[in-house]
Amino acid sequence: MGKSAEWMRTARVLRRTGFGATGPEIDAVSDVAGYLRAALTADPEADPGARATPVPELVPPAPLGKGATTEARKQYQAQITGQLDTLTWWWLRRMAAVRVPVREKLTLLWHNHFATSATKVRNAAEMAAQNRTLRAGGAGDFSALAYAMLTDPAMLRWLDGVANTAKAPNENLSREFMELFALGHGNGYTETDVREGARALTGWTITGGAATFDVERHDTGAKTVLGATGALDARSFCDAVLARPESPRFVAGRLWQQLASDDPPSDAALNRLTAAYGPGRDLSALVTAVCTDPEFTTARDTVVHGPVEWLIAAVRAFRIPLTADADARALAGTLRKLGQLPFYPPTVGGWPRGQGWMSSAAAQIRLTAAMDLMKQADLSPITQAGRADRLDATAYLLGVGSWSDRSAAVLATAVDQPPRLAALAINTPEYLTS
Repeated sequence: MGKSAEWMRTARVLRRTGFGATGPEIDAVSDVAGYLRAALTADPEADPGARATPVPELVPPAPLGKGATTEARKQYQAQITGQLDTLTWWWLRRMAAVRVPVREKLTLLWHNHFATSATKVRNAAEMAAQNRTLRAGGAGDFSALAYAMLTDPAMLRWLDGVANTAKAPNENLSREFMELFALGHGNGYTETDVREGARALTGWTITGGAATFDVERHDTGAKTVLGATGALDARSFCDAVLARPESPRFVAGRLWQQLASDDPPSDAALNRLTAAYGPGRDLSALVTAVCTDPEFTTARDTVVHGPVEWLIAAVRAFRIPLTADADARALAGTLRKLGQLPFYPPTVGGWPRGQGWMSSAAAQIRLTAAMDLMKQADLSPITQAGRADRLDATAYLLGVGSWSDRSAAVLATAVDQPPRLAALAINTPEYLTS
């Protein structure tokens, strides 16, 4: 039986702001705006699932001396890789464990926005610290989050901020901050602004895993960035960039594309989102505005869920345990094959969106992974249903309102094999999109 339009709208919000949503979870939400308000104002560290998955202890191995042997260097790199693997497994476990996943989903979205890769950073403690900063600030004031990223140790390593000195300015962080993080490509800044911005950002280095400002490495001269002139530093550079009228529309548009549609919003919708974001750059208000906008609530199948959302949603729906390292490692292996492993975005632009996740090669990887997952799945909501009701029971469990005729025909071939039915169901268009 198909669900009501209201149920479908609620399901869409929960799926977009979390990792899947089961029928009972959707039934429990009668006021979407109230649900979002509570989730966005709650302390993410107080979630029972978060408390049950504490961040692992990540103490970087002691640096090697110049005379270190080849074997010692190999062991050093193995320790670093081991810590990064542990960190990745921890985040997958936390995503699966949290009771209300809104803040965890936002952390993933901001990780995609301020994309930083452990491939270059090679420091699990710094990647964990950035992850914590994104979670803590991802529902607050965007200016605070943006400044925190400008002075974040992992970001400073990733975009060569530590190499940016008065004597040798490095433009990477200045350029990417304007182009990808705060304004958008070609949105009102020039090459001169990039160069001057690089001068403003000089002086930051890393000491003991923390970002520190070394005035000796900072260019104290006058600079002009986007019309702001003075002895600009990282704070005043950030303020100058975010003060541009293009910035609110860029940030609102980015959140729309992450939560609502692979296509940009209409001008009218963008105006509504920008008004909600407001002079306080309120990310909670912006997220709520996106998820309650008429263009969001009336649209269907406008988002293709990426591999992390897809896989964690299945783990949550089928209560698949991730207690053993082998389980978490298998999950990470699947995500690596699918091209979206947390902490390893391919570029500073983050992961691609949309139909690219629906390739035939990806479909085969997903189906194989799904069959493996079902070996540990709790299939009782399906097995306890009568044979004639199993398609509906599967749809309800997965938060799908109804199956298309084509999907129903394929799924009907597996009603007597619940593991296969479940594996096929999480590979239908109805589950891969919302």
